[in-house]
Amino acid sequence: MTEEELRQQEELEFNTGPLSVLQQSVKNNNQILISCRNNHKLLARVKAFDRHCNMVLENVKEMWTETPRSGKGAKAKPVNKDRFVSKMFLRGDTVVLGKCDYQWIRIND
Repeated sequence: MTEEELRQQEELEFNTGPLSVLQQSVKNNNQILISCRNNHKLLARVKAFDRHCNMVLENVKEMWTETPRSGKGAKAKPVNKDRFVSKMFLRGDTVVLGKCDYQWIRIND
C-alpha cells in the first residue's frame, strides 16, 4: 500500500469504526465517559487522539470507589471518590470502553 492509500484507510476507520466515537467527540466538543483498566472512570472532553487511543483530555472528572481497610471482623463501607484534572494525557492501553450518547463502544480489545 502506498502512503496515500494508508492515509485514506485510516481516515475511513476514524470516521466509521469504533474510533468514530472519539472523532465525533473531538469535532462536537462533547463529553465522553471512559472506563479504564484500573476501574476508574473519566468524564472528559477529548481534544486529540490517535489510532492507539492515546488521548489528550480537558476538564477531566476522575471517579473511583475505594474500600478503606477496617479492623478485624468489621465490614468496611465502600467510599466513592473523585477529583478534577484540568488537562490530562491518557495512554491508550489503559482504555477499556468509551461511552458517548448513552452507548458503550469497546475501543481496545
